[in-house]
Amino acid sequence: MELYYSFSLLIVLATVFEYINYRLLKLPSTIGIMVIAIVVSLILIFFGENLFPKTTDHLFKLIGGFDFTEVLMGAMLNFLLFAGGIHLNINDLKKQFWPVVMFASVGVVISTFVVGFGVYYILPLVGIKIPLLYCLVFGALISPTDPVAVLGILKKANVSKELETKVAGESLFNDGVAVVIFTIVLHLAIGKQVDTSAQGIVDLLLKEAGGGLLLGVALGYIASRAMRDVNDYILSVLVTLSVVMGGYLVAHSFHFSGPLTMVAAGLFMGNFNEKFKKKSETQDYLVKFWELIDEIMNAVLFLFIGFELLLIKDLNDYLFAGAICIMIVLFARIVSIFIPSKIMSRRNRFSPTTMKVLVWGGLRGGVSIALALSIPNNEHSNAIISITYCVVVFSIVVQGLTIGKVANPHKIAQEDVLDHVYD
Repeated sequence: MELYYSFSLLIVLATVFEYINYRLLKLPSTIGIMVIAIVVSLILIFFGENLFPKTTDHLFKLIGGFDFTEVLMGAMLNFLLFAGGIHLNINDLKKQFWPVVMFASVGVVISTFVVGFGVYYILPLVGIKIPLLYCLVFGALISPTDPVAVLGILKKANVSKELETKVAGESLFNDGVAVVIFTIVLHLAIGKQVDTSAQGIVDLLLKEAGGGLLLGVALGYIASRAMRDVNDYILSVLVTLSVVMGGYLVAHSFHFSGPLTMVAAGLFMGNFNEKFKKKSETQDYLVKFWELIDEIMNAVLFLFIGFELLLIKDLNDYLFAGAICIMIVLFARIVSIFIPSKIMSRRNRFSPTTMKVLVWGGLRGGVSIALALSIPNNEHSNAIISITYCVVVFSIVVQGLTIGKVANPHKIAQEDVLDHVYD
């Protein structure tokens, strides 16, 4: 009953905030909900105990009672990634295969080290000293672009299909590499034994990422076969829900990457399952069902992100450091896009505007906060959580609201024509 009560309250709050945003702010829905939640959180922090102490105490307990890492990584993200995979066209992804692979792997590794060393050498200048391993932990958790934030913004940014596939594909697939790096560096930082040899890292990456992808394809194939001769939308919806909820349990038990399992399963079913491809009542219901799930989960997730401010201690002490880290993360994003693009220059040409969109469209979101909150409590965890929150809020609000202006589709098209003429 307590879980039902808490979730019901979150749905009501998300609905109220979305209505306020729709009537007054008119921001993209997820950003609007998060901004309102942050404003409400600030009001409660500064005035809540004097104006409405019972409500303030109740909301603090409600948010504190949720394990954000478990709720996001163990539940919500599975639905969101499966929905994202369903709507990603496999033919578009094939055309952008190498950019997606390079940005989701090499780019994440580069970003991790650029951010880690940048934080290690620059933050002491403002009186904050964090050990190198914990700086690399921060670099790993902040490097993956968040698929939830990216997909939600790209829908309204009016970018070209090629560019959308690059950004969306990277955000869907880079979690596996980032989580492996994060796990290795965090274990080293807290003193746990871990195999840091090249063979050990490759084995872990193959198990987490490779195992997740293979499991996702297997689940997608089995579900597609089961739905082949079924023209019943209720049963079809139940099959897809079973893939998401049961698939995560299987991935978790084998220590595979849950996010990659969901992406692969959604991608397979969305492109190879005739029930999704053909125009039918079943297909129509399935698409609308997962669009609705996507919107509801997004609303609750960004509400969570806004209210997480209530649980962050001493945020004021790290605001300046957070501003510095925003610059470091943006610089790292430039480097992590520039180097892979140069490596691929013979195969893929990137126009200046495309590069700008890839850099500015690399939004950070709930995944980074969830990983930061999973760090065991110690003398450095509060600093990392606070700085992560600053980077994520800036990324979603500032970058999210301005990516549409950066992503000028006419300019990108003109530059692509010039590139073809040049070639």
